Amino acid sequence: MKLLVIEDEPEIASFLLKGLRAHGYAVEHSVTGAGGLALAKQADVDLVVLDLRLPDLDGTDVLRRLRANGNPVPVIVLTARGDTADRVEGLDQGADDYLTKPFAFDELLARIRARLRRREGEQAMVLEVAGLALDLRTRRIRVHGRELDLTAREFALLEMFLRHPRQVLSRERLLSRVWGLDFDPGSNVVDVYVGHLRRKLGEGLIQTVRGMGYRLVADHDQGTKSQNVTP
Repeated sequence: MKLLVIEDEPEIASFLLKGLRAHGYAVEHSVTGAGGLALAKQADVDLVVLDLRLPDLDGTDVLRRLRANGNPVPVIVLTARGDTADRVEGLDQGADDYLTKPFAFDELLARIRARLRRREGEQAMVLEVAGLALDLRTRRIRVHGRELDLTAREFALLEMFLRHPRQVLSRERLLSRVWGLDFDPGSNVVDVYVGHLRRKLGEGLIQTVRGMGYRLVADHDQGTKSQNVTP
């Protein structure tokens, strides 16, 4: 899942980025409303955390423009404004939830999870492919009935594979969605974490497609190879 944080206060922004990434989210960041609007249009964002007091646009203006452009992305507003009138205005402009500063990070996480679940609607909360079962609510993973311990980043990477079974996922796409980073041709972080998953899941589930990326195969695909595909 990719989140967008629009927050100009350096300490709060740093706190949010570190905390959200530690919990396995890919995070984009903007210190201005205009920059946040541009990222919301360009990036594949699942949820926005928005501060109302920004140096260029007021947060309510950001909300208004997002909704005017037909962008349905969930928005959680963070603000020092606690008046009922301000809350009502934010909600009227399209905010999905509201937190007043100072706030507990655990509460923000819970609200993010709730909004993401609501957005998924009827989408299954347990992803199952190739003998793997990943529960998005409890964040548990089972391989043929055996429970595994994964780090937050390993969990996020495996979730990407399970959401796109049999599809070839490029290193660029994985780096963007799981780490929230632009592609760096000198980085091998994707390959390293794929190696971690292979050791924990067993060989054969994640194949390397030479020159293209990786893919998760279904049970009956295992062992199927071509000249350009390796386990």
